[in-house]
Amino acid sequence: MRQLPLSVRLHDRARFESFLPGPNALALGQMRRLAEVPHAGLTWLCGPAASGKTHLLQALCAQAGAEACYLPLSQLPGLGAASLSEWPGARWICLDEVAAVIGLPEWERALFSLYRECEERGTSLVMAAREAPPQLGFALPDLASRCAAGQRLTLSALDEFEQRAALRLRAQQRGVELPEETALYLQRRLPRDMASLFAVLDELDLAALAAQRRLTVPFIRSALAQRATGPN
Repeated sequence: MRQLPLSVRLHDRARFESFLPGPNALALGQMRRLAEVPHAGLTWLCGPAASGKTHLLQALCAQAGAEACYLPLSQLPGLGAASLSEWPGARWICLDEVAAVIGLPEWERALFSLYRECEERGTSLVMAAREAPPQLGFALPDLASRCAAGQRLTLSALDEFEQRAALRLRAQQRGVELPEETALYLQRRLPRDMASLFAVLDELDLAALAAQRRLTVPFIRSALAQRATGPN
């Protein structure tokens, strides 16, 4: 997977195997198939914050390998719209946080040019944003119509039970056992979005490894209290 030289941390655990399907099994299946064989056309991935858009984009790139690139557009404006034309050899191009540049004429022209190039080369172009194309304020009608006509995959946020299952799957991927009561304890004391829950779980796993402890409720209670007060 290629990316621009930015301070972007690509998640090494963003794989299809670590994505809990839940209500998003259709989107997961479509992205898996897309990662196997690129084809001309645009796929638009949308859904609320922390519903798994970035995970699926990076999982596609991880499976596709060196011929795929991942670009988070919220971090590109300083590099200029010309940065979108620097990937002539890519067979999969995944653009995250697309809404960051929608409404900016120079960027929209670059996106439209990229769309046409991908069509000509048979490159798969995947864009992700919280909103579907009709809800975004495009400046370029041609780009708006192409995005609206693309295949749309809509993600839904996980419910509480599915969140706990996703936490246990994440822990399993790290080689750690996460009991149901521990997952429930985390869920009740942290913001209930998967990005926050995953980030804290990763921190707790490192802390437990350093302390040679299991992820029990007493250990997590102590670790969260220490985290809240900060270093002494």
